[in-house]
Amino acid sequence: MEEKDIDNNQQKAIDTKISPHAWKILSLLGIIAILVMYAETMLIPAIPDIITDLNISFGTSSWILTAYLISGAVMTPICASLSDIYGKKKILLIVVFVYLIGTTIAYFVSDIATFIIARAIQGIGISMFPIAFSMIRDCFPREKISIGQGVITSMFATGAAIGFSIGGLVVHNYGWHFTFLTLIAPTILFILLVWKYIDIRKISEYKHLNHNINKDNAEILSTKIDIKGALFLSLSITCFLLGLTLFENNISDSKIQSITVVLFIISILALASFIIIERRTDQPLVNFKLFTNKTILSANLIILLIGFTHFMIFQSIPILARNPEPLGFGLDAVDTGNIQLPFAIIFVLFGPASGIIISRMGSLKPIILGTIISSISFFFMLFFHSEEYYISVALAVFATGLSFTAIGTMNIIILFTPSNYIGTSTGLSVLIRILGSSIGPVIAALYMQLNQSHIAMNKSFFYPSAYSFDLIFLTATIASLCSIVLALYLKRITNEKITLVTT
Repeated sequence: MEEKDIDNNQQKAIDTKISPHAWKILSLLGIIAILVMYAETMLIPAIPDIITDLNISFGTSSWILTAYLISGAVMTPICASLSDIYGKKKILLIVVFVYLIGTTIAYFVSDIATFIIARAIQGIGISMFPIAFSMIRDCFPREKISIGQGVITSMFATGAAIGFSIGGLVVHNYGWHFTFLTLIAPTILFILLVWKYIDIRKISEYKHLNHNINKDNAEILSTKIDIKGALFLSLSITCFLLGLTLFENNISDSKIQSITVVLFIISILALASFIIIERRTDQPLVNFKLFTNKTILSANLIILLIGFTHFMIFQSIPILARNPEPLGFGLDAVDTGNIQLPFAIIFVLFGPASGIIISRMGSLKPIILGTIISSISFFFMLFFHSEEYYISVALAVFATGLSFTAIGTMNIIILFTPSNYIGTSTGLSVLIRILGSSIGPVIAALYMQLNQSHIAMNKSFFYPSAYSFDLIFLTATIASLCSIVLALYLKRITNEKITLVTT
């Protein structure tokens, strides 16, 4: 009997052992996570320089982040479906190559139109990450998938820390164009490493071994991709945000106001068409049946608010830091990056730790705690943003709350989603977060464009006023307070469901 138990324990240890090839894949995917986050955070301190060099308004500057995010939001579910049909390695290589093209174009741009196009092409690269997580899920034992997910998440935070710490230095000494040049060679190297070292046949073998999938009875994948739905969704979002941008830049121009109204109408019609398409198609981009589940809906609304507040702040802090005194801190790109560095450092340290805490406490309490902590950070920014030190402290606090809330809500969604909808549900949550993230910078830019002032030494140039930042931090505080209400509601309805199941 004892010998049999020993044999069973040995077999279990073998079944849950992480293979060398799985570690190799994880290392490569961690590298690209670092590169992409490094690129994005390194660019953030340069936003005021881009505004000056390309001669654009503060409103238009929001598209530096928004174009990237909208493109990523639309292409993420499409590329995820393509990877299931044509192979994860092949689509991953294509996506990273497209990202390389966008990065190369961005290095050479001299006008805002080309830059926005380059950023949109870069945004397609966001879709590499669901593919990466899927590859990890395939080749890691089920009991140890969280290890792979945790490593990738920590690599995101590491990339952000590197970007904030040296990004400002690069921008200050070599200009913002150079940030894109530093990415070209590492991205090419990554493509070559993936091509040579990732063996898709081994991943397939691990998938069947680790997750008990019968090769003979494996589910046949549908080859239908909801391209039409993706196009109408992107049209709706783009027209809405473009209408806001035109309005804020030309508020007194009656012709522009008319164009803005037309864009809003197109946005509404495109959204209505998108909903009709999604309800009729067999393979929808967004499965609206999931919204009938109050738990999943509430968690996704919290995720939407997370993305909204996160990128609203990312758009605003660099401009506040670079504004001349007394309208800002009058800092250079290096010090601007240093202000945001505590956010990245806390996320590196606290991101993986929050996952462990959630695994022991459950998801609901950390979600509520995270939304409260985030609200406190925005409340602090609202009343204490006169010194860079206060902003750094508030961002560090926000990173703590964000870690709890983001991981906790995704756990709730996975737990309460039917097993046959897990992929669709998590993809929908990623899409919702990106949509919130794309709206945040536009709203921040709207406040900064409509509320401007000048300094005594230079009355010909207007900067966002202190009132514009008050509005930004107030909006973030209100949005975060709404997330607390949603978190408390989530706890109530979740407890009701657990009680019903128990009785």
